[in-house]
Amino acid sequence: MDVIKAIESEQMKENAENFSVGDTVKVFFKIIEGTNERVQIFEGIVIAKNNGGIRRTFIVRKISYGVGVERIFPLHSPRVERVEVIRRGRVRRAKLYYLRDKIGKKAKVKELIHRKKA
Repeated sequence: MDVIKAIESEQMKENAENFSVGDTVKVFFKIIEGTNERVQIFEGIVIAKNNGGIRRTFIVRKISYGVGVERIFPLHSPRVERVEVIRRGRVRRAKLYYLRDKIGKKAKVKELIHRKKA
């Protein structure tokens, strides 16, 4: 088991988890088309985070032309270039699967506003 953990620790990214559930993020994902390699941006709300260690994944949901699209990204994959946080969300749940049933403004998540103490 120690050999497996050693290999996994080499492949894990540093500072990869700079977001949480409810945040609106941009995921920069490398796509290979034939001989070309390009970066595609997937922007949406993080509705779940799963597992731990090297197998950690997160699900991002967006609405595209009126249709809900969800995509599961492995957090420590070499194909995920970076994850950029656009808005911090204020949520009270670990999984936001209820957003699948919401349409329009009801599918929004309130923004987290940090207040400075006087």
